[in-house]
Amino acid sequence: MQEEIPTCQGALKDNSSEVVQPFLMGCGTKEPKITQLCLAAIQRLMSHEVVSETAAGNIINMLWQLMENSLEELKLLQTVLVLLTTNTVVHDEALSKAIVLCFRLHFTKDNITNNTAAATVRQVVTVVFERMVAEDERHRDIIEQPVLVQGNSNRRSVSTLKPCAKDAYMLFQDLCQLVNADAPYWLVGMTEMTRTFGLELLESVLNDFPQVFLQHQEFSFLLKERVCPLVIKLFSPNIKFRQGSSTSSSPAPVEKPYFPICMRLLRVVSVLIKQFYSLLVTECEIFLSLLVKFLDADKPQWLRAVAVESIHRLCVQPQLLRSFCQSYDMKQHSTKVFRDIVNALGSFIQSLFLVPPTGNPATTNQAGNNNSAGPVSAPANSGMLGIGGGVTLLPAFEYRGTWIPILTVTVQGSAKATYLEMLDKVEPPTIPEGYAMSVAFHCLLDLVRGITTMIEGELGEVETECLTTTTEAVSSPTQSSSEQQEFQSTSDQMDKEIVSRAVWEEMVNACWCGLLAALSLLLDASTDEAATENILKAELTMAALCGRLGLVTSRDAFITAMCKGSLPPHYALTVLNTTTAATLSNKSYSIQGQNVMMISPSSESHQQVVAVGQPLAVQPQGTVMLTSKNIQCMRTLLNLAHCHGAVLGTSWQLVLATLQHLVWILGLKPSSGGALKPGRAVEGPSTVLTTAVMTDLPVISNILSRLFESSQYLDDVSLHHLINALCSLSLEAMDMAYGNNKEPSLFAVAKLLETGLVNMHRIEILWRPLTGHLLEKVCQHPNSRMREWGAEALTSLIKAGLTFNHDPPLSQNQRLQLLLLNPLKEMSSINHPDIRLKQLECVLQILQSQGDSLGPGWPLVLGVMGAIRNDQGESLIRTAFQCLQLVVTDFLPTMPCTCLQIVVDVAGSFGLHNQELNISLTSIGLLWNISDYFFQRGETIEKELNKEEAAQQKQAEEKGVVLNRPFHPAPPFDCLWLCLYAKLGELCVDPRPAVRKSAGQTLFSTIGAHGTLLQHSTWHTVIWKVLFHLLDRVRESSTTADKEKIESGGGNILIHHSRDTAEKQWAETWVLTLAGVARIFNTRRYLLQPLGDFSRAWDVLLDHIQSAALSKNNEVSLAALKSFQEILQIVSPVRDSDKPETPPAVNVPVPVLIGSISGPGLNRPFVRTDSIGERLGRYSSSEPPIVTDELEDLNLWWAAWNTWYRIGSESTKPPVTFDKLTFIPSQPFLTALIQIFPALYQHIKTGFNMDDLQKLGVILHSAVSVPISSDASPFILPSYTEAVLTSLQEAVLTALDVLQKAICIGPENMQIMYPAIFDQLLAFVEFSCKPPQYGQLETKHIANAKYNQIQLFAPAEWVALNYVPFAERSLEVVVDLYQKTACHKAVVNEKVLQNIIKTLRVPLSLKYSCPSESTWKLAVSSLLKVLSIGLPVARQHASSGKFDSMWPELANTFEDFLFTKSIPPDNLSIQEFQRNESIDVEVVQLISTEILPYANFIPKEFVGQIMTMLNKGSIHSQSSSFTEAEIDIRLREEFSKMCFETLLQFSFSNKVTTPQEGYISRMALSVLLKRSQDVLHRYIEDERLSGKCPLPRQQVTEIIFVLKAVSTLIDSLKKTQPENVDGNTWAQVIALYPTLVECITCSSSEVCSALKEALVPFKDFMQPPASKVQNGES
Repeated sequence: MQEEIPTCQGALKDNSSEVVQPFLMGCGTKEPKITQLCLAAIQRLMSHEVVSETAAGNIINMLWQLMENSLEELKLLQTVLVLLTTNTVVHDEALSKAIVLCFRLHFTKDNITNNTAAATVRQVVTVVFERMVAEDERHRDIIEQPVLVQGNSNRRSVSTLKPCAKDAYMLFQDLCQLVNADAPYWLVGMTEMTRTFGLELLESVLNDFPQVFLQHQEFSFLLKERVCPLVIKLFSPNIKFRQGSSTSSSPAPVEKPYFPICMRLLRVVSVLIKQFYSLLVTECEIFLSLLVKFLDADKPQWLRAVAVESIHRLCVQPQLLRSFCQSYDMKQHSTKVFRDIVNALGSFIQSLFLVPPTGNPATTNQAGNNNSAGPVSAPANSGMLGIGGGVTLLPAFEYRGTWIPILTVTVQGSAKATYLEMLDKVEPPTIPEGYAMSVAFHCLLDLVRGITTMIEGELGEVETECLTTTTEAVSSPTQSSSEQQEFQSTSDQMDKEIVSRAVWEEMVNACWCGLLAALSLLLDASTDEAATENILKAELTMAALCGRLGLVTSRDAFITAMCKGSLPPHYALTVLNTTTAATLSNKSYSIQGQNVMMISPSSESHQQVVAVGQPLAVQPQGTVMLTSKNIQCMRTLLNLAHCHGAVLGTSWQLVLATLQHLVWILGLKPSSGGALKPGRAVEGPSTVLTTAVMTDLPVISNILSRLFESSQYLDDVSLHHLINALCSLSLEAMDMAYGNNKEPSLFAVAKLLETGLVNMHRIEILWRPLTGHLLEKVCQHPNSRMREWGAEALTSLIKAGLTFNHDPPLSQNQRLQLLLLNPLKEMSSINHPDIRLKQLECVLQILQSQGDSLGPGWPLVLGVMGAIRNDQGESLIRTAFQCLQLVVTDFLPTMPCTCLQIVVDVAGSFGLHNQELNISLTSIGLLWNISDYFFQRGETIEKELNKEEAAQQKQAEEKGVVLNRPFHPAPPFDCLWLCLYAKLGELCVDPRPAVRKSAGQTLFSTIGAHGTLLQHSTWHTVIWKVLFHLLDRVRESSTTADKEKIESGGGNILIHHSRDTAEKQWAETWVLTLAGVARIFNTRRYLLQPLGDFSRAWDVLLDHIQSAALSKNNEVSLAALKSFQEILQIVSPVRDSDKPETPPAVNVPVPVLIGSISGPGLNRPFVRTDSIGERLGRYSSSEPPIVTDELEDLNLWWAAWNTWYRIGSESTKPPVTFDKLTFIPSQPFLTALIQIFPALYQHIKTGFNMDDLQKLGVILHSAVSVPISSDASPFILPSYTEAVLTSLQEAVLTALDVLQKAICIGPENMQIMYPAIFDQLLAFVEFSCKPPQYGQLETKHIANAKYNQIQLFAPAEWVALNYVPFAERSLEVVVDLYQKTACHKAVVNEKVLQNIIKTLRVPLSLKYSCPSESTWKLAVSSLLKVLSIGLPVARQHASSGKFDSMWPELANTFEDFLFTKSIPPDNLSIQEFQRNESIDVEVVQLISTEILPYANFIPKEFVGQIMTMLNKGSIHSQSSSFTEAEIDIRLREEFSKMCFETLLQFSFSNKVTTPQEGYISRMALSVLLKRSQDVLHRYIEDERLSGKCPLPRQQVTEIIFVLKAVSTLIDSLKKTQPENVDGNTWAQVIALYPTLVECITCSSSEVCSALKEALVPFKDFMQPPASKVQNGES
């Protein structure tokens, strides 16, 4: 069955004419029912495709008849449709007849039929073309495309076409004929036709089957020859029509534009342009020009609306636009179509604002033909602002009172038209307000988006291909292409790109002006945030595109527009005004300024004010407002800069300038790192920000920061553009900040900082411009805030640069490190203290974070600290010093050793700063620490320095220059020390005493503690260049220092009187310096002596000591002597092996007191720091010094002796005149001076001769004679209860003692010095009674203890010392010495004994008149001691006559003492008197034991003198001054008795040899007896007269003494040999008897007992008388 079907169908088809016939006949009955049935059957047959061509023809004829009878019209249409759609049997004439049939049904009176017929026609037309397409498909593979026949102008030339194509061709040709109102060629039988329907059919064919026209030249020909002329012809009424012109001038009424045709024409044009542009280039040019004309203001509104819709359709097709551009704008003599379209849109938009959109000819005529971009001069109607509640809520544009709502017309990117689709409307519709504007607005947006997307896409391809090409083909690195490289040679590729680029540039160039004009206007007028956003986005994308293509002018113009939009109206920003900003130079902007402050954020004005701030101008006038739209623009600008920074180039300047002003108005201030944070304006009306903008600010500030962060992704060139822009912006801000202290705009500086920070990875390329600008311009600006930020930025950059993790790291990239640090150094040339403070704080932070890794950057960093000058204020110096302290404490080990010298220099320079004393002092401490560091790390430093030195030496030799550094010949490590010493040396002569003191102590401690590290030869430099140089300077300053009193030490510090003049303060320095140098000479002598010119150095040192000692300042002079002592007490040099391994690790000199000088009173202990080993060595070694070279050594000592002598003689020489200011050396000074001699003498004793002794004597004598000032006396004079010596006197005696001991053990020839020593001592002894004179100076002597109180506080200037203890001690020394030396030849020869006696005679004769009682007593005992030794010697040498002159002297001495003229003091007690008497008795005893027994060896005269004296003593002379009670004691009974006894003993001794002697004694006796007789007689007389009254006590005493004497005498006579007694004597004795007897009556019992004793011996005279006598009597 199934197999039969096709055969059956074929059979049916073959016979279909017969099959169909009955049904056709049925139709012919015209009976409706039958007709319907028949048509249904026919349709059924057709649907089964069993109708042949002939049958089909018959059917169509049949249908035609029905149509002419108007029967079953809908059924007819249905049948036709089925017939044509089910198969392709209907052709040619039959087809044409079927089509005509449908057309005719379309024009019936019945509406339904009409519409159905219209639909059928449309479908049929489509079917015809679809058949052709199918036919083409079938033949595609077999037949090649027919060759184009040239010049084929014959419209009927269709012979080449296949059947279906031919039908289609004929149909299309006739449609054109019909629309053109001509007769059709093929559709025979048409009765009527409308243009609108024809145009619709044409449009649908063109739209649905473009390939037909493009593939078949016959059809293309139709398009060109028929369609286009037709369209142009039909357009003419629209073109000629002018709205509002009088109609009389146009003859035909057809001239008025007709909406349905016009609208359909535009649809056709749209299709033509879209589908056949490539075929119809010239025709399209005309169409496009027409379209542009339809936008003119004088065309009807509906026409403009549909024209705009048509243009919109083009705008969403960027490729098409590109073709326009290529075909027209880029051709030389062609219309600039693309540009015109864009400009027309712009003008259209402007015209909408200028012409009220009413469509009433009368009102609109005022605007005339004005479609320019210029503004109308009518003032803005500010009344429009408050149109009232609801209106402004609509999104709208509002400009100069023209308010146009924004309608949502289409989705972005698709041109969905409204009026082009109104095919059913015959009358022009009323266009709602704002519709045209909204479409035009969308046109612009779509245009921009389309173009930019397309160009950027292509650009992107080119760029990626560029990359792939360059990587693949290394041969030509510049290739770029938009095709794959495989298919094209490089040159093609290049050409292609050049062509594309030209097109892109032309497109942009053509459209930017118009776009910008329109967009700016819309931006200005927009009141809707979304619309504004879209406009801004369009401007942004255009700007970015221009930037990418390198079209500077257009780029800048778009950016300028955005910038202007961001700023308040009329804002004076020169950058924008000078730019040629397209057509926008002077448009007036929206709000006026009066009542803005009152607009609260809630009031919906058409632009809501969200911020009020100050303009950034030199003289700000009032305030400016920012609206939310301004903020929106600002955000767009930020967006632009952020996303498209790389293409901004020079327009960074515009962008940044605007941002700067906005930031200023919004009151954003920079914070650390350069980010801007909301802050407050400093002066003027403060910024007012609404809450709306407050929430935005952090976002804006964040975007701002991100903008600059993203600069790290810019390429180098763009980055430089950015930096340059910021720099010039900064310069502008600086110019503004000149001359007024207004808060400057810091935007540029802050952003320079931010940019630098994020581009650290390539900092080298921008470092110089960046830091150069900050350094030379910003940091030197007079405005402090500006400066501060400049410095902040600079220092932040430097710190960030150093901490950044560079690749390679900084440690391996010294050049970069120095580059980074260099600006820090450059800042030193700026004088503003705030900048320098920042600089130093930066250094401090760098040290804290990077100190370990600074390496070669150290000299720069240290240079910064060292560059601080004295006049730069305390805080600066303090900060710099903090840095230095940090360096010294933490970083010395990490820096290159070559920098150590710089550290020393810098530390030294801080010492010299006189702003802050503490800093100077601490810096000296730092120098000590540095020296300590040198000491500990000596070896490593030395190695490194030597290495460096070698390298430099080599370089210097290569260049042929001499290596130049301070202290050059010394090795580099020693030079380091010398620099340190030199620095300290400078500080030692600083004007401030405290600094000098500290520096001095440190200098000497350093040399002391660390000097051992120096090379031996370097010591030469130390001595001459450092130490002596320093001494010279100090001496000079001290001698010229001011003697004016300094009231206070600054502020309220009181100054001690010992430091209250500059001179006194310098004195202290001199002391310290001299002591230090001396100590070095002492402790380092083993190093210095081998140097060669040691003796010269020694002489210089002695000269310094001498000049100091002779300075008229007690402190200096005393200290000089201490130094002198120090260098003389030199211990044996410590050998290297004994040297302590390391010096004591003392950071501060430890004061050690040495006891060599313990001067009482004012002198200070002497601070010394040596190594401990050496100190111990000095005191333990008692053996004599080990001397290197005896001879040289002796010379040194003699030089010292000469200096000592000069000091002594100069200082003790009394001045010629005296006044208040006369300088008299102090006791401690003199003491010290004399104390030096013993030590000195030890070394020169071998050559010490009499001359030297003489010199010494003069000095000793003068020294002791010097008085003391009365104010010092309480400290020096001993209190009188104790007789002690002053230190000076001790010293003098010690000196002599040393001498005499030396003589004692010395060789024979030295002993001749003894007498001289005795002379010296005796001179001192004389002081006890006669104090020495000091020149002409009048001194108050303190004679006696009684006057002590008065004298001590007497007003005298000078007080002579109490010399008594000294003289007495001297006397003791004399006795002592004499005891040892009495027998020495020199002592004998030089009459020493005589001299001693002579000297003692003075106090002895004065006795009670001596200043001190002890004196004469000591003199007596000394005399006795001396005589006990001396007399035997004298007797021994009696014959030589050497002692002849001594005897009389001795006799006189005895005489003066025993019978003194001085009267005992009244207050002398009895016990005292008895003690004194016993002394006298001792003297007489000496005479009786030592002298009288040896009378034969003694000159007679002397013996006679002695006898007389004894005689005198034995007869007691009465003193009338005695009181009754004392008389018996005062009569010196014991003494008289002793004299008497001695006298008697001597008189009657057997030893009397010469008669002369006997005579003397006899004489004495007779005198004695006679005196006794007289006394007795007088007593008896008085007794008798007195009666009962007792006699005076003294007389009784006297008589008793006489009686005792008589009994003694008789005793003595009895004991004597009888032959020795003279007869006369006896007679005188006996003669006394009667007188004695007469005394018996006396009443005094004492007298009686004495009398008894006297009478008893007389019994011996009782014997019988001799005969001879009787004889004689008788």
